[in-house]
Amino acid sequence: MGANTEHILINIIEKCLQGDREAYYELYKRYSRSMYNVAYRIVHDEEEAEDVLQEGFISAFKNLGHYRGDATFGAWLKRIVVNKAINAVKRKKMDRFPDDGQIDRPEENEDEFQDFPFTVEKVRSAMDRLPDGYRMVLSLYLLEGYDHGEIAEILGISESTSKSQFNRSKKKLRQLLEKG
Repeated sequence: MGANTEHILINIIEKCLQGDREAYYELYKRYSRSMYNVAYRIVHDEEEAEDVLQEGFISAFKNLGHYRGDATFGAWLKRIVVNKAINAVKRKKMDRFPDDGQIDRPEENEDEFQDFPFTVEKVRSAMDRLPDGYRMVLSLYLLEGYDHGEIAEILGISESTSKSQFNRSKKKLRQLLEKG
């Protein structure tokens, strides 16, 4: 983010803290699309993602005074939205981490997706068919950029479970892709 953009954002946040409704709307316009995408990748449901987005912004606006600026505003907001999305999935009590009888294995080489022969659409479709737990760990790691320690903290699981679920999700994703 450029210095000018950062300065503009600081001004918008200051106006929000003073109760300026237009400033709140400006923050919403700047971040709603990307935060919706983050939420959708985790909850895998359009309506639920919209609810998570609204809950995330409400929480962010209520806690804006706690934003210290030690991370970008977008990163701070993303963390809130990710937590809201994970809570939404937990509330659904879906099969988050299927036990397929495998024991934890060391993390596999991440270069295995080099020369990947599948289109983005096919990968998205296959990800949509993954169990929730697999999809959440895969999304948080590959798409949102969290490491396994952070994922473990966010999901309330061990780091080894995160790594194991990541490996299993890659294997399951490959199986789904190869089936077509």
